[in-house]
Amino acid sequence: MPKAQDTILEVDLKALKHNFEYITSKTQKSTKILAVVKAFAYGNDANTIANYLQDLKVDYFAVAYVSEGVALRDAGITTPILVLHPQASNLKTLIERCLEPSLYNAKILNEFIAVASERKQTNYPVHIKFNTGLNRLGFRNDEIDYIISKLEKTDAITAKSIFSHLAASEDLSEKEFTLQQIESFKGIAEEFSKRIGYQPMLHICNTSGILNYPEAHLDMVRTGIGLYGFGNSEKENKNLKPIATLKSVISQIHQIEKGETVGYNRAYKSESFTKTATIPIGHADGIGRIYGNGKGFVFINNKPAAIIGNVCMDMIMVDVTDINCSEGDEVIIFGKHPHSASEFSKAAGTISYEIITSISARVKRVFLT
Repeated sequence: MPKAQDTILEVDLKALKHNFEYITSKTQKSTKILAVVKAFAYGNDANTIANYLQDLKVDYFAVAYVSEGVALRDAGITTPILVLHPQASNLKTLIERCLEPSLYNAKILNEFIAVASERKQTNYPVHIKFNTGLNRLGFRNDEIDYIISKLEKTDAITAKSIFSHLAASEDLSEKEFTLQQIESFKGIAEEFSKRIGYQPMLHICNTSGILNYPEAHLDMVRTGIGLYGFGNSEKENKNLKPIATLKSVISQIHQIEKGETVGYNRAYKSESFTKTATIPIGHADGIGRIYGNGKGFVFINNKPAAIIGNVCMDMIMVDVTDINCSEGDEVIIFGKHPHSASEFSKAAGTISYEIITSISARVKRVFLT
């Protein structure tokens, strides 16, 4: 692997293939795989990731917003794309670009029917979302009558799928709640399908659902974080490979005497002689200020170096007193296990999702094939 000469996010597409194949191996051959590539494919570059997965014959993609779906279409993606959180102002564009909406309440259902009818669509595929306990988006189970009444009065749309979202599938202490969600969804699906007179696809599992609840795989499963190398448990993390390594370099080394301070607001005060290294990455690149003052660390020559002082917009300073290093040496902020984004994020009391999706667009993505 090439050494970083600047701050880069190195994305290993072979690791992505490994993760895709591992997740696929957990499902039946008849179960479709939906790859979640919202938020710039969790910070990795959605266009490149989606094109790679399209070549691997993934069945579906999902994005959060219409603009993300449009970008994928512009990048040559022809695979079906589910838009998880469309807004009324984007529905015409959604249809123009052959995207498929999640319809999650009466307002968006009625507005999409109106737009689809106006544009003379017939049986346009939509995905009806039900809320089974996450309480974020979705119809309630007592709204089935209302949805069916709307579908019966129009031929502009057809229910391609009905789906829900598990709230705590990674937490086995919440197994009872998760099983209740699954059973609730199965009941909704049975009633909905019987009433509508045809069988839409059914899907409820996210990555942790795929790994922990095989009985709930149904017609399709959705995987996001798993594709990028995280299984939400120590056991499954061993089976997956983080695809991204955030690298930088040492710009300058300082010799700090006892009593001297480092960085803005003099947040770090040296209690003894300290050697520090300045690295060209900061909160404008996604390393938030919460990681400063000893809360986070990077790796230099395979040794941990604590972040000291306040994180700057474009730089961090780390303690390298006990590390043999020089200006120009490579720095690993996060990468493969055990130096993964999961471990890095723990210092801030957060999760891998947040740090990997926070990496700024100004950080160059370099792809390994």
